[in-house]
Amino acid sequence: MSAPDTLDIPKATARPGPFDWYRNINQQERRTFWSCKIGYGLDGMDTQMLSFVVPTLIAMWGITTGEAGLIHTSTLIASAIGGWVAGILSDRIGRVRTLQLTVLWFAFFTFLCGFAQNYEQLLISRTLMGFGFGGEWTAGAVLMGEVIRAKDRGKAVGMVQSGWALGWGLTAILYALLFSVLPPEDAWRALFILGIVPAIFVIFVRRLVKDPEIYREAKAKQEPSNPAKFYEIFAPGILFTTIRASILTTGALGGYYAITSWLPTFLKNERGLSVLGTGGYLAMVIVGSYVGYVISAYMTDILGRKKNFILFAVGSFTIVLLYTQLPVSNGVMLWLGFPLGFFASGIFSGMGAFLTELFPTRIRGSGQGFCYNIGRALAALFPLLIGLLSQKVPLSVGIGAFAAVSYGVVILAALSLPETRGKQLDAQ
Repeated sequence: MSAPDTLDIPKATARPGPFDWYRNINQQERRTFWSCKIGYGLDGMDTQMLSFVVPTLIAMWGITTGEAGLIHTSTLIASAIGGWVAGILSDRIGRVRTLQLTVLWFAFFTFLCGFAQNYEQLLISRTLMGFGFGGEWTAGAVLMGEVIRAKDRGKAVGMVQSGWALGWGLTAILYALLFSVLPPEDAWRALFILGIVPAIFVIFVRRLVKDPEIYREAKAKQEPSNPAKFYEIFAPGILFTTIRASILTTGALGGYYAITSWLPTFLKNERGLSVLGTGGYLAMVIVGSYVGYVISAYMTDILGRKKNFILFAVGSFTIVLLYTQLPVSNGVMLWLGFPLGFFASGIFSGMGAFLTELFPTRIRGSGQGFCYNIGRALAALFPLLIGLLSQKVPLSVGIGAFAAVSYGVVILAALSLPETRGKQLDAQ
């Protein structure tokens, strides 16, 4: 008996993989993804340099914790203004061109910080740097959010956001390397001078990345005599959304700044760790941050934006109190660093996608830039207030109190906002 020509055997159905979304995007979308991710990484690298050198500056220049906190706060306030301006520019001149301008700006002024001769010069240079670093987040988040399809937007934008942790980790490595081969008075300057490196990245963006199609369609339909206006985000149908989204970002950024701005100083001065020990603790936090970004990127598409914010806010609220308040051993503190970074950073993975979905294309950059950066401006007060408070109470008390209030605000704001998972964007 001859065998049949064909056998009716059902083919196995391939299970969807975690990176199928990336395999299914086209070349231009991939270029956009990597340009935004690298941009966030370079932004994180330059921004986090200050927190590493604050103990050195306190020792060398004799500045107080309040003065150090003022540098943090002035940088963040400037970044808020820069983010607002970048949002408006991204609606007017395009997402990609705005991204280029902001990266050049923060790279140049980080470089300039390395040549400061006194506290006042460093304060001015660092404040000016803030304009660029705040603007880069806005331009990159809008650009990536508009390029990716709705069902994968949370994953893609969250994975882009994870670049921040990579930049933070790179700063930690550069810090450890430079301070091991150079005297402290030269090492901190060399660290800032390396901040010029992101300027090279602009060449790549200019050649390979284009504005999203949805943005170009919206611009084509726009009457030349009626360009998008910033104040439209305060129109009756949009105002309540703008307010609630701003409260959400204030809470998330307030908790994050309360932790990251003062964590190296806390570990050094109150836990009595050496530079090597501080590097080990921070490495655990940074690794946890990256994993948190990635996991949260997927969870925001699985659970939805609101539930994911609440989950990570509760986790952050719990872990920061344990990390700063309990009298635990150094070994336990080391392991607590991972969940601290996981929750405090992971909460931001859904932010870019959520803000993108809350506003129409015409004013998306303005809305997203305002909401994120008004939150940054208000949260920018936290490092200063914690620094002033630490002159009267332990630094751990200030960090814990401000972080706890911040994450409570995140939960309340998330509950009040609409769920936007899967929302289709259009050019209207």
